[in-house]
Amino acid sequence: MSRRVVLTGAGTVNALAHDVPGTLAALVQGRSGIGPLDFRDVDRLTIRIGAQVRGWPGLPGMTPREAALWDPFTRYALAAADEAVAMSGLEGADLAQAGVILGTAAGGIATWEDNYRAVFAEGKDRVPPLVVPRLMHNAAPAHVSIRHGLRGLAFSVSSACASASHALGLAFREVREGRVPMMLAGGSEAMLLFGGVKAWEGLRVLSPDACRPFDVQRNGMVMGEGAAVFVLEDADHAAARGAAPLAEIAGFGMTADAGDIVAPSAEGAAAAMRAALADAGMAAAEVGYVNAHGTGTLANDRAEAAALRQVLGDGVAVSSTKGAHGHAIGATGALELLACIAALRDGTIPPTAGCLTPDPDCGLDIVTGAARRAEVAAALSNSFAFGGLNAVLALRAA
Repeated sequence: MSRRVVLTGAGTVNALAHDVPGTLAALVQGRSGIGPLDFRDVDRLTIRIGAQVRGWPGLPGMTPREAALWDPFTRYALAAADEAVAMSGLEGADLAQAGVILGTAAGGIATWEDNYRAVFAEGKDRVPPLVVPRLMHNAAPAHVSIRHGLRGLAFSVSSACASASHALGLAFREVREGRVPMMLAGGSEAMLLFGGVKAWEGLRVLSPDACRPFDVQRNGMVMGEGAAVFVLEDADHAAARGAAPLAEIAGFGMTADAGDIVAPSAEGAAAAMRAALADAGMAAAEVGYVNAHGTGTLANDRAEAAALRQVLGDGVAVSSTKGAHGHAIGATGALELLACIAALRDGTIPPTAGCLTPDPDCGLDIVTGAARRAEVAAALSNSFAFGGLNAVLALRAA
């Protein structure tokens, strides 16, 4: 029997704030966390802006052994998971039946970089013994599982910019089909360092000055970092323990363009949106808000706009929050789910930070300037990745 799946907890660390309340406030206010980058060798980069996590005190009580085991992407994931579990009211509960799926594109890239420097630049012949368990993509879900006693399925998903949304969609299916009563899911990324930005520079898709999704003067994306993790729970299970849901995940769609490795496809994106709507039993006319992938590149925004018009027409409120928290790559779909919660639960659609003059060629109702008050009953969250890998979540107000 198919079950309803609700979100009962959320947690985050990102460039806007180090928790959910602060992030929601920043999103609604249209604030941006993008600024000058600050790390080793930044002066060797052409692109020197990003949405960097700043002033974060780190995980309380972290021991030296834990510090040796946890790459920054794992630390972000653990902090977000801690907040999500606490918000859901499950702190201290027996979570043995639950599991965790987290998305990441790069995993422990900081660990890779530090140890490549040690071997190749500094001439060292040995690296620390915990390098492999620190850098592996599954380190974050493994440590979340250990920390919270999750004995169900636990693994990582890596599908570039769709990683977190794929993780959330797969976790949603596990709960909906009754295999587990609850799951933790989301994504984490810590790619803002010399090697991470230098690699993206080579693609020539980064903006040197600002992220302007759907703006007529957009000139590229801006990288971000951080994590967001959610508790997905069987609605009956949540109600039985008196948990208040943030929103309901109603459907999930994923497709592959089977086309170009980097160029986006309007047809593939549209197919994923239609699949999510069909999975949710949701009519296009029900959708009151779309959190767009909206990277701020010429090609992505144009293709996504065409897909949105195909599926939903041109009258649906659309915003991209990447101008606020940056493009956090494998974590970005999870961060953007927070914007959907603002719309569905609070009736406040976050504006598209950085978009001053919407591109008329996109032909969409882009929310700009200030947040828009609206009664939103259903929303879509879009994630479209290199490789032509598309993931769309369909949500309802709980």
